[in-house]
Formats: sequence, C-alpha cells, structure tokens
Amino acid sequence: MKATNITYSVGETGERPWGQWQVLDLQSHVVVKKLLVLPGGRISLQRHNHRTERWTVTEGVATVRLDDVVTRLKVGQSIMIPCGSLHRLSNEGDVPVSLIEIQIGDFLSEEDIERFKDDYGRVD
Repeated sequence: MKATNITYSVGETGERPWGQWQVLDLQSHVVVKKLLVLPGGRISLQRHNHRTERWTVTEGVATVRLDDVVTRLKVGQSIMIPCGSLHRLSNEGDVPVSLIEIQIGDFLSEEDIERFKDDYGRVD
C-alpha cells in the first residue's frame, strides 16, 4: 500500500443534516470515526474510490444498503463496505443509531465521497 493521504485530525467533528461524526483515532492507512444518525436520518447513497469501511453498531438498529442488498444491524453487528460499493446508512427507528466506522485506504478524506442520491440536496 502506498503512502496514505489523511486529511482528518483526532477530535475533528462534522455536523450533518442526518446527525454528526467525530474522529476518534488515526493510524497509518486507518481513520476511526464515531457516527451518530438521528431518527429518520440517512446518509447519502454514496461510494468511495480510495477506501473500504467497516461499520459496527454500538446503539440502536441501523438499516444498511450495500449495493442492492438491505440489511438491518443491531448492537454488536458489523458490515464491511468494499471500496467502490454503493452504500447508505439509515435510521428507521425512534432512537439515535451510533456506530464505529473504520476507514482503511490510501486516501482518507471527506473528498472521497461520490454522492448519487441525497435527501438534503447535496448531490452535484
């Protein structure tokens, strides 16, 4: 794996219409984030060209679309999001969904998000 370009910093946060994220840790080729998705919220239908992700649910029940398959994940369950796969995380419940996201790749940045559909008007 070639040298990593990481544009995050530990403690950095991002407020989004669906909730928020916070960077917990950085390592060579790895970013660890905590995501909080509010009830009724969902991230963009998106893909990444430079990273894979592993999502592990720590609170609530997450609905995950991975390509054409929809899965519901409960606390302690996880899913791997391969590089280049279309994916979306939704919270269809009444309580916030919290999860740990581990990004692995050679370019780890918010700029590596290609949005296809978005409830909040963020598709180019």
